[in-house]
Amino acid sequence: MRFIIKVKPYSREEKVVENQDRSLKVYVNEKPVEGKANSALIKLIAEYFDVPKSAVKIVSGHKSRNKIVEITK
Repeated sequence: MRFIIKVKPYSREEKVVENQDRSLKVYVNEKPVEGKANSALIKLIAEYFDVPKSAVKIVSGHKSRNKIVEITK
């Protein structure tokens, strides 16, 4: 499965919000420095879909707030 994700770094709480168009908005506490926000994103998505972190892969948008993430089960 692939999802379009908008990442909001520097958030007070970490959460995943599902939009009506099947896209996700993910709020992470980490700064977008040295991949810390991407790591937090992968961790939250893995917890949200109850899959291991190794099953979550950022396909595009490594340096952008808008990302495409693939989840394999």
